[in-house]
Amino acid sequence: MTSPVSREAHISRVTNETTVELTLNLDGAGVSKIQTGQGFFDHMLDHVARHGLFDLTVAAQGDLHIDAHHTVEDVGICLGKAILQAVGEPKGLTRFGHAVVPMDETLAEAAVDFSGRPYLVFNATLPAGEVGGFDAELAEEFFYAVAMQTAFSKSFQPFAIRRVILKRIIVESFSVKFFQRLIVDKEKVIKALVYAGKQICAFWL
Repeated sequence: MTSPVSREAHISRVTNETTVELTLNLDGAGVSKIQTGQGFFDHMLDHVARHGLFDLTVAAQGDLHIDAHHTVEDVGICLGKAILQAVGEPKGLTRFGHAVVPMDETLAEAAVDFSGRPYLVFNATLPAGEVGGFDAELAEEFFYAVAMQTAFSKSFQPFAIRRVILKRIIVESFSVKFFQRLIVDKEKVIKALVYAGKQICAFWL
């Protein structure tokens, strides 16, 4: 059984600080084309698409000469709006999703509830500083923006030492559990077990 309707969305956002064009296909294959002007953020958004098996295109221009805050926040707002629009009527979706994802010495846990009441719990004490010019504090800002627009409740609990692995693993745990929630095509679940030559996500079936 396949999805009865196309679950796609296109969102445009223009402010004094940013211009964002974002396209999302929830029933994609993990293909992304990301251009935000912030390399590490591009890398994280690529992982959202790859591990969530969404097709995601983002073209963003922002006031990066000041900092990346507005760009990250506004992309999060657009992604949240796109998710909500693409989901449409949530009938038939699993309300709750949960994932625990390890990488090296890092472990991250993420849970989501499509409750219609937006809330974010971000229990992550990220080490101070930047990775690839990306301020660690912006990770929470991004997920807060997504949560407020999707009306999801989200909880993140990572355990880590290395800053770069920590932020990546939070994104990947978010993507894996988000894929769990939005799946309506049982054949896609099977196909998702093997992609890009890797076995993934078998533990939650």
